[in-house]
Order: sequence, then C-alpha cells, then structure tokens
Amino acid sequence: MLTGASKAFAGVHALQDVSLELYPGEAHAIVGENGAGKSTLIKILAGVHQPDSGRLTIDGETVFLSGPADASQRGISVIYQEPTLFPDLSVAENVFIGRQPLRSGHRIDHQQMDVEVGDVFERLGVKMDPERIARGLSIAEQQLVEIAKALTRQARVLIMDEPTAALSPVEARRLFRVVETLRAQGAAVVFISHRLEEVFAICQRVTVLRDGRLITSAPLGGLTETDLIRAMVGRDVLSEAHEQHAPGKTVLEVKRLTREGVFRDVSFEVRSGEVVALAGLVGSGRTEVARAIFGVDRYDAGEVAVDGRPLKKGSPNAAMDAGIGLVPEDRRQQGLVMEMSIARNISLGSMAALRRAGLIRAARERAFSTDWAKRLQVKYSKLSSPVSTLSGGNQQKVVLAKWLARRPALLIVDEPTRGIDIGTKTEVHRLISQLARDGVAVLVISSELPEVLTVADRVLVMREGRLAATLAREEATEEAIIAAGTATLAAPVAKENATRAGQP
Repeated sequence: MLTGASKAFAGVHALQDVSLELYPGEAHAIVGENGAGKSTLIKILAGVHQPDSGRLTIDGETVFLSGPADASQRGISVIYQEPTLFPDLSVAENVFIGRQPLRSGHRIDHQQMDVEVGDVFERLGVKMDPERIARGLSIAEQQLVEIAKALTRQARVLIMDEPTAALSPVEARRLFRVVETLRAQGAAVVFISHRLEEVFAICQRVTVLRDGRLITSAPLGGLTETDLIRAMVGRDVLSEAHEQHAPGKTVLEVKRLTREGVFRDVSFEVRSGEVVALAGLVGSGRTEVARAIFGVDRYDAGEVAVDGRPLKKGSPNAAMDAGIGLVPEDRRQQGLVMEMSIARNISLGSMAALRRAGLIRAARERAFSTDWAKRLQVKYSKLSSPVSTLSGGNQQKVVLAKWLARRPALLIVDEPTRGIDIGTKTEVHRLISQLARDGVAVLVISSELPEVLTVADRVLVMREGRLAATLAREEATEEAIIAAGTATLAAPVAKENATRAGQP
C-alpha cells in the first residue's frame, strides 16, 4: 500500500498526495494522460525514485526502497514501456542479467538459462531463440524479453507499463492469459495502458491520475469507458470515425521486394492523398519492409520507385531527397537524440534549409522549432530542455514535427500512437487525416486494429513475410485482418488478394 505519496522534480509536482492499494490475485489498472504521473508512481513502487512524502507498506510493514534491486528482492518487478536490454548479450542472458544460474566452479549455466527462457516463451506462445543476440530485436520483441525477465523472477507484484503497446491483438491475448495465471497464483498485477478495452478485459480495479493528482480509485464493475475518459481528461472525447480520402497519382510503388528470410515478393503502391495501413502480427515483416523502403535495411531483390523514378536502395539520404520521411517504431533509439534539446530535434531534418552562408543562426532555428512545436501542440517548459524531459506523446509529436517540416511527399509512420494517451492519440489521427487531405501519401504500420480501421483507406495484411491480403476500406474489419494475419483466411480469398497485390 502506498499512502499520500508526493514527488517533485525541479519544483514541478509530478505527484501530489497519491495513494494506491494493491491486493493479491487482483489486476489493478492505472490510467491517465501522458504527464499524469503514472511513470513517477511506478518508479516509486520500483525503488527508482524515493517519494518526497508518503509511506509504502508491504504486508503491513513500512518499508523504504533504496533502489530497484531492493524492490526486486521484495518481490516487485517492472516491465517498462521502453525496454532496456544489453544489445550484445543473448536474449537469455538479458533475462537473467545479474542473477545467472551457476554450475560447478562458479561457471554460468547457459543451458539452464536457455531452457527456462524457452519455457517462458512457450507459455507466451512466442517463437524466439533464447540464444539470439538482442541487437536488432524489434520493440515488440524487446518487450517480450522484458516480460520474460519479469516472469522468471516469480514476482509478488508485477507492474506492466504499456506491455501491449507494440503487440498485435493475438500476442496481447496470449499475454492476458499469462496475467490470469499470475493472478491465480496470488500475484498482484499493476497494468498501465491507454487501451481502455484491455483495462476492462483483464482488470478488476482502476486508479485514475490527472496532472499528478488522484482523481478516483474504484472497482471497474460499475464504470464505463466514457466514465474513465472523462476522469482522465476532464472532458468528453468524441469517438473517431474514418474519414475517406480521394487518392491521386501513385507516389510510392513497391515491386516484388524481397529480403531472404525476412520478407518476400512484397508489392503494393501508395497514392497521394491516401492512407494505407500495413497490419499483421509481430514478426510478419511490416517494419522490415518500411525500413527497406527508406533505405535503413538492405533488400536482396525488387524495386522501390517514387513518382515513377527508381529509388537507390540502401540510402536513407536518397529516400529523403525523394521526399520520404520515416517516423520509426522506436522513437527514443531511432527517432530522437535524447540528450539534444527539443528545438534541435525538431530542426534536425531541416538543417540545409535553415543554413545561410554555411551557418545556422540560433534565433532562426528557435523560431523555426517554435512554429512547428505550436503547430503540433507540443507541451514543453523550454525548447532548450532535452527532449528526454517530454512525455512519450510529446516526444512522438517532436518526431512528427521533424519530418513534417520537410514537407514530405510520402510519410511512413511506424506505430504512430505507441504508448501515448487517448487525447494525444486523437490528435495524431487527425494529423494523419490532415496530411492525406493535403495530398501527402501516408503509409501507417500499426498493431492496434481500431487505429488501423480509423485512419486507413486501404489495409495491407502481412503474414510470415508475405503480403497475405489487400483489403479495401469497406472490406476491412478486425475479424478479416486477424484472419488474414493468422493464416485462417480461406485459400481462395488469400489467392485473390495476392493476385490483386501483384503477386503470382
């Protein structure tokens, strides 16, 4: 139990008089907008931060957590939204970091680690080699490693911070089964998510935070999604409907794109003023195709053309010169320079345009960044502050601002609303629709099916590295997308869609 916890950073109150009760066998949701204080709260529970005031009790005993190791020893384990893995170690070594099982002679028992991690992945329904090196894992795969790390600790309190943000509905359901197992074993589960349908699916109690304060803490039984949204944002948020766009000329054409062992014979096009979504399970090749188009990853065969002109492969500079922008899945590692200021991150893609006589004047850059920060409604204290000080939603807006400032002809957005709150998510969706209205071609990759159905004019479904289905807006439903992505689509329909996509 946490009672009356408060925490301030540089005079800014992140939490004010917040209390939280956790019970064995119960899943407790913590919800709120970005900046509501959720991360600060769980870092207090995890021993990362010590509260300025308040009291933490475990089994009736008042405790002081000196750090994460202390919290872990007391049975508190956290799966953070942003995974923190050692890239040069194997998956199993990351799971058991700091607590490796030993054989005789105090040697690490790698075989036991591989077996235990393999067992956890089997419980999760995940195919991942425990001996695989962590470098190159997608965000979703990194998240699964963090989940395995927590599960092998057999925690009494398991805190899950946006654990499904990069998972498809199928993978999320597997995780929910694990949560139910943990509850049955008497663990208390803290579940932080912006996906309210998940909160209602697996949680029994909810705590709502807004601006660092406790708004309500109650059983979920008598509440609705509308009740929670109103408590979170202090107002009603209108439900989103799909906005149909009128496509123009073909901007992006992908022909038989192949990377051996990753994706094969992928063909599609995206037209100006059109939003096309790439859907499918984690590992289906969605992100890899996008990275290959942009030139970050190599491909072995096929062709990418922009405005009818072949695009040099393996060259992000060539992609940018052709008018392509990429908002990556991992914004912290690939989309932002976390130590740099907010202003510099926004202007980073427009240095050539800002340069005069080989120099960039600070005032000119500041005015440029201020303008784009206002356009995307980025919430910040000072533009000179490191971008790491922003919430996840505002960091995403900064990445979007950086690319929109370049006036792209094609914008690829990988998991556009991963880990951001409902209010900000609505703003991002409206921004994507506005881009289409302005004639930009948009390719969206998303694991969140309601998001796909909200923004997309056409849905491409990938399965095991191949394009399994191309669905027009009127054909696209959650059931149809899941069926195509999990090989339950009837063979004649799959063949018809493959032919439509230009495959043999």
